[in-house]
Amino acid sequence: MLSPDNRKIAPALAMDPSDLTIGDLLDALADHKDKPLVFRYGGRPVKPGYHVTEVKVGKFSALDCGANPESWSEIFVQLWDVDEGGPVHMPAGRFVAIIRKVADHVALDQAARLTFEVSDGIRPMELHRATQPTLVGGIVEVELSPRPASCKPRDRWLEEQKAANASCCGTSGKPCCS
Repeated sequence: MLSPDNRKIAPALAMDPSDLTIGDLLDALADHKDKPLVFRYGGRPVKPGYHVTEVKVGKFSALDCGANPESWSEIFVQLWDVDEGGPVHMPAGRFVAIIRKVADHVALDQAARLTFEVSDGIRPMELHRATQPTLVGGIVEVELSPRPASCKPRDRWLEEQKAANASCCGTSGKPCCS
């Protein structure tokens, strides 16, 4: 039987800069503990009674479509989009307290990729990534957008192209590459 040689697992790709980590989210919420925390997805806010039903940590090892080994950590926050908690959205401080309680029992890598799993209990769960929270009229809003699939070899190639173009076409005064 074949067994993988885990010593050959490549370091994790740099995270998409538009992705938020759990550390980023907690830091952003620190000064807004009493303000309502509203997650938005599909063009609408979650219902006021939403629940954080689960927080889980995943450590993944995979082989991408170019036969390259990959590994990364990811934190999943599951939101149940229901209207059972009252007329107002959860305060940001309560969300932070939930995450801190999880951290008392499960090691949370503050720099791990953050994914939200959202369902209303009827529709299938959807995977989302989060943007940096914004303060809108006394409410902390976090926009969630569907997490797209990607081709890691293509993503690496695009990053290499961007780096190559930046090094020859940047502010160095060198003539632009073609």
